[in-house]
Amino acid sequence: MDILTIWQIWLIIALVTFIIEIFSNTFVFLCFCIGCLCSALTVVFTDNIIIQLIVFAVVTLLSLLFIRPLMKKVFFKYSDKQKLNVEALEGQIGRVVEEINSQKHSGRVFVYGDDWKAVSEDNSIIAVDSQIEVVRVDCNILIVKQIN
Repeated sequence: MDILTIWQIWLIIALVTFIIEIFSNTFVFLCFCIGCLCSALTVVFTDNIIIQLIVFAVVTLLSLLFIRPLMKKVFFKYSDKQKLNVEALEGQIGRVVEEINSQKHSGRVFVYGDDWKAVSEDNSIIAVDSQIEVVRVDCNILIVKQIN
């Protein structure tokens, strides 16, 4: 093979792994991309495929050990603190749109732009238009308490 062809192959693999990384955002494929780019640079100095593969393996491994943890620390530093989906409902304030009564198994609240089935935390009756706070979420039912 011609040196330019090998270089092009490494560059195409690097581009493909970079595109995969864009959609996965795990920083694993970015490490493979870095290894491919270093192997593409190795083609300038040698046309030995074994040396290129060794450079690819070593650089990828070093990237996985050092660059990936650094990237995760920089880009995902707030992700473990941020609540998502139904977890984000805990602590939210809403209002009762259908009386909450555990004897009648009724009760609906409007919280964070959505209508939810709700039950009272202490089995009390909460009137319509009362303000509530979401204590926790049990499946698709909100456990709420009345705010005075």
